[in-house]
Amino acid sequence: MAGRPLCAVGPGVGGSGCTPRRNVGWEGPWFQLGHSGCSQQCSSSRHAAWPRNPKSSSSSRALDVLKDFAPGAQLPVLLYNGEPKTDTIAIEEFLEDQLGPPMCPSLVPQYPESSLAGNDIFHKFSAFIKNPVPAQDDVLQRSLLRALLKLDEYLSSPLEHELARDPHLRASQRRFLDGDHLTLADCNLLPKLNIVQVVCQHYRRFGIPKDLRGVWRYLSSASETKEFKYTCPKSQEIIQAYRSVVRALQ
Repeated sequence: MAGRPLCAVGPGVGGSGCTPRRNVGWEGPWFQLGHSGCSQQCSSSRHAAWPRNPKSSSSSRALDVLKDFAPGAQLPVLLYNGEPKTDTIAIEEFLEDQLGPPMCPSLVPQYPESSLAGNDIFHKFSAFIKNPVPAQDDVLQRSLLRALLKLDEYLSSPLEHELARDPHLRASQRRFLDGDHLTLADCNLLPKLNIVQVVCQHYRRFGIPKDLRGVWRYLSSASETKEFKYTCPKSQEIIQAYRSVVRALQ
């Protein structure tokens, strides 16, 4: 890959997207991307969800750095040959182009539906958790539950390649949205789903229902991966980040 080394600044607590990452170097909130090729380990984690153990002070320093080459930009940001890329989708597409096959496995989902699964959950969660009118809580909570149920149905429905192996399979046991390996769809959804569980449980005493087995299998599978485990912020940091935006219970 020609050009200068790449670097991406990751998001602080409270972000909901995915941050491109390569395991070439770690300097606080910075992700260093170099020319050293792609091991299996880094190929599966170049789109991690959060910086490891993020601190608000680190995010502040990262924002200070942004002023030099991407004034007004929000995290994440990727810098290549002096040109900043500030749109998450553009960053993902760039990394897929530069670090995709044959150098690394592609992280694009095989099934288009995987990219859409759960895409309305965070919007419904935000409406519920920030709702200023207590009388609307039940309606908004049911709306969030319907979105979670729709995701559960997708995770529980066998995909085409699963049915090819076992035509009689009734319930999927895959680990992630698109199969047994993380894809960009998971990098986008898992951080949001984790926030939904932590914030709703703490501030509304309402977590993701345990009978949504597909969703909990999904979260459990994520917790077993180093990409999610090492980059997921502590629950207390998420709670603190949402303290100022959540309406207190009456």
